[in-house]
Amino acid sequence: MAISLASLKRSAAFAAPRILIHGVAGVGKTTFATGAEDPVVIATEDGLGTIDVPHFPLAASFDDVMGAIAALYSEDHDFRTVVVDSVDWLEPLVWKRACADNRWGSIEEPGYGKGYVAALDLWRQYLDGLNALRDECGMTVIQIAHTDIKRFDSPEHEPYDRYVIKLHARAAALLQEHSDVVLFANYRISTVKSDVGFNKKVTRALGSGERVLYTAERPAFLAKNRYGLPDVLPLKWQAFADAMPGPAAAAAPAPEQD
Repeated sequence: MAISLASLKRSAAFAAPRILIHGVAGVGKTTFATGAEDPVVIATEDGLGTIDVPHFPLAASFDDVMGAIAALYSEDHDFRTVVVDSVDWLEPLVWKRACADNRWGSIEEPGYGKGYVAALDLWRQYLDGLNALRDECGMTVIQIAHTDIKRFDSPEHEPYDRYVIKLHARAAALLQEHSDVVLFANYRISTVKSDVGFNKKVTRALGSGERVLYTAERPAFLAKNRYGLPDVLPLKWQAFADAMPGPAAAAAPAPEQD
């Protein structure tokens, strides 16, 4: 097809978001995700607890995950949101499949990071499947991840620790790039200085128990969004949906689980 200026398009049509949420254990990531409109869960870990939501049987292989995506793509249903819980439990399944395809004993066997590079091809197949659900079926995509604390070596400042997605760095970068929104879920913490005598003060952290979502990156954590969202939101699907452009609806609240 010949390309010309006549082929230019301009559209403000809303597309369902691709969301990646990571956060500390027990903060309520799964509760947030399953609060989305008409969700179905592809589970790689047994993290639903008492949340009553349709879900596929616990995936024991990469093929199980891809089969669930294929079923959602090819069969008639009324689900509007697909939730993958969680991608860090999916990662060993990806590695196992990469090892089987290449007859490796472990993902480290080929050396020099080649195993992790090969695994990226499987991650891309998985993301292509999620993109098909989003682009052709109109489904919101929510991927849940646990978080890890790693040292960040900044070229401008002294090294410091930050919360990152608990995946191999190559896979984490790929999933972050794929996502329209990366959310960091945590408890809101404030700091105060206390006098301990002898003209000395110490800084203490105070937690209120309030659970919040961070939508923009800070030195302490990874986050981003493409929608101009407020930097901080309550950890509730309705609050997130209200802040999003275009149609987004919340389902009834579920019991809080991670």
